[in-house]
Amino acid sequence: MDLICKKFYITEQTNVVQQTVNDIYSKVLKINEDLKTSACCTKETIPENVREILKDIHPEVLSKYYGCGSPVPLALKGKTVLDLGSGSGRDCFILSKLVGPNGKVIGVDMTDEQLEVANSYISYHMDRFGYDKPNVIFKKGYIEDLQSTGIEDESIDIVISNCVLNLSTDKGKVFSEIFRVLKPGGELYFSDVFSGSRIPESLVKDPILFGECLSGAMYVEDFRRLLTSLGYPEYRTLSSRKIDLKNSGFKQKIGMIDFHSITIRIFKIPLEDRCENYGQIAIYKGNLDESPDSFVLDDNHVFKTNEPVPVCGNTSAILQKTRYAEYFNVVGDPSVHYGLFKCSSESKRDCCSLMKYKYIIN
Repeated sequence: MDLICKKFYITEQTNVVQQTVNDIYSKVLKINEDLKTSACCTKETIPENVREILKDIHPEVLSKYYGCGSPVPLALKGKTVLDLGSGSGRDCFILSKLVGPNGKVIGVDMTDEQLEVANSYISYHMDRFGYDKPNVIFKKGYIEDLQSTGIEDESIDIVISNCVLNLSTDKGKVFSEIFRVLKPGGELYFSDVFSGSRIPESLVKDPILFGECLSGAMYVEDFRRLLTSLGYPEYRTLSSRKIDLKNSGFKQKIGMIDFHSITIRIFKIPLEDRCENYGQIAIYKGNLDESPDSFVLDDNHVFKTNEPVPVCGNTSAILQKTRYAEYFNVVGDPSVHYGLFKCSSESKRDCCSLMKYKYIIN
């Protein structure tokens, strides 16, 4: 197949998949109970501050929520947050409360029916939150082409997404766009479905499996390779749970592949591809209102207030070059190198590599 024909084929296939997904989420699914697997159903613990906000979210918005996790990080006040695949607007309205009246939330979705629900409840939620004017806006568009929605380079503090990236047929474009719009030091914080092996092309083309967030799932190692090719060799895992394929038909078709819903964070800062030891110590000040006793960076780093913790160079950089800098004291600098950073005496791998392989061995 020559380059022009191949390009046309990929574009045509993308259009077909996008239309299929659009139909499923606008015409087939009416409420979240219509889903046939747990791939898009939240089971992880929801933070207390988010649970309180959920009490103010309109029931129709909640019923049309199809997320697979709780991608809401800390320290959002006054920030600009972008939600990719915002759907009925549930996460955007949660974020609206968390960023406050001086912050801004942008939701992007391609489905008219979902956007209609989200837009119809903006005033409702602004009244509930006591805001004089809306701090949330919903845009119609594709997550592979955020430029067409008017989102400028380096204009976003945090990008979140909730069980949506797997629905894209061009993950490379999606992540390129994410890093384009993120400010230096910005964060991508998302929950999505990942697979333990590559999915056969015949199953990728299955519209029902695709719409259920299964056959478009990224193989976790290909995800790592994609990030590395874009200049981001490290990501952090916050949580992971195995997805239960309750539907017998799905088990027969795709049950040979393991699927997990994983919550991940990636920072737009220069990092090394391994955790190196520079003799640095990090101390959490406890000055985050939402988390005064401890701070969870990932599933391998929990900082108790005022407790000195040895950290690798990458963790040190994250705690000094992002919005979390004001909440930490970091002692030491990378002027003297002591070799690879070891998380424990039993481990020969560095802690960041361990996090990448944790999904495979669970």
